[in-house]
Amino acid sequence: MTDDHATPDGGLTAKEQAVLDTIEEEDIDFLRLQFTDILGVVKNVSVPAHQAEKAFTEGIYFDGSSIEGFVRIQESDMRLIPDPDTFAILPWRSEGEGGTARLICDIVDTDGEPFVGGPRQVLKSVLDRAEEMGYSVSIGPEPEFFLFEKDENGDATTIPHDNGGYFDLAPKDLASDVRKEIIFTLEEMGFEIEASHHEVAEGQHEINFKYADALETADNIATFRAVVRAVAEQHDLHATFMPKPIGEINGSGMHTHISLFDEDGNNAFANEDDEFNLSETAYEFMGGILDHAPAFTAVTNPTVNSYKRLVPGYEAPVYIAWSDVNRSALIRVPDAAGVSARFEVRSPDPSSNPYLALAALIASGLDGMETGADPGDPVREDIYEFDEEKRAEYGITTLPSNLGEAVDALEADDAVTEALGPHVSEKFAEAKNQEFAEYLTSVSTWEEERYLEKF
Repeated sequence: MTDDHATPDGGLTAKEQAVLDTIEEEDIDFLRLQFTDILGVVKNVSVPAHQAEKAFTEGIYFDGSSIEGFVRIQESDMRLIPDPDTFAILPWRSEGEGGTARLICDIVDTDGEPFVGGPRQVLKSVLDRAEEMGYSVSIGPEPEFFLFEKDENGDATTIPHDNGGYFDLAPKDLASDVRKEIIFTLEEMGFEIEASHHEVAEGQHEINFKYADALETADNIATFRAVVRAVAEQHDLHATFMPKPIGEINGSGMHTHISLFDEDGNNAFANEDDEFNLSETAYEFMGGILDHAPAFTAVTNPTVNSYKRLVPGYEAPVYIAWSDVNRSALIRVPDAAGVSARFEVRSPDPSSNPYLALAALIASGLDGMETGADPGDPVREDIYEFDEEKRAEYGITTLPSNLGEAVDALEADDAVTEALGPHVSEKFAEAKNQEFAEYLTSVSTWEEERYLEKF
């Protein structure tokens, strides 16, 4: 992938100049320069709009040692370089005041080289590999979230904002106006929304935006989460992308639709002569996803709580298999052909760092293409009904059952760790091993209620 940053002589590219022109025309006072840390938390620094040209030509310095998973204190100076393609005016503007715009940034070190520990750079490197193989990657995400009420102190509760269910309408779906405002806000920022609806659980919602190339999609996911939270706050609600905030009901996933396009713009996954409208390229890519699923699960499902969602009985996948009809399988192939040919990976959740999650998925698929991976036959029966013997007969294995197992699988998988790079894979595993160790030594309310008076 080529970068469209400032020219070597310090001049501006056409896109960067267009951003400066828009800043002046739209009376923008401040710029929020955004990036994500290794865990996917969005960080930003606000600068006066007149600093825009300097940001493009020189970058804005920041202390990398203060950011989770970046660098040690003795190598802390880093720079943010805005990507002009990500310029968006934030819709919130008080009357009589200038506006604020957002730019997502790449990170460079003191030598001006791309920082290998930057999540966005990790994804760009994987996409460079795809491009060298002759492909671009298209991703369509389906992030889900909950809207909860706040208590009298303004703190989040787990009381759902409504008691609606799948595709319900008002009065059960009390959040339709909130979803509308989220959609209008996203559209003002350049999103193309395809659908929105109430999800299965009380207080749970889904808004789908149009597929795009993988880098733009990762940027969009990060923006989407910020917008959802901001609009919810305006309605005195708390929005959460926590995978399983309430036990015994459905959790929130981020089903991810993937397809490849060749250099002529043709869908490389499409084959009208195939029963499932999929090409050999698609099957090999799918085989890579299945082969590396245990490893990338640490990245696509990166919290202790993620594994409370990945349990049988709640439509979340547990079994490493594929199907055209079965939602208990990791991969589902929808009825689509031609330009729409694709498959859906159902395990990722919206707590993941979108850049690292997509990088891990894509790298797994590309490895499958390089090794000629075989996904096997589709499973059209409900795998949840299989006993252990029947799963063994079908050759079906399971995703890791907890974060510790997932990190172990990640560290043992060369293809995924090489795609993340040694810096990110090491720092990520370190952070997640610590998180899991803390979880193992904590005592939950469930344990207190279960055992305190019994023993």
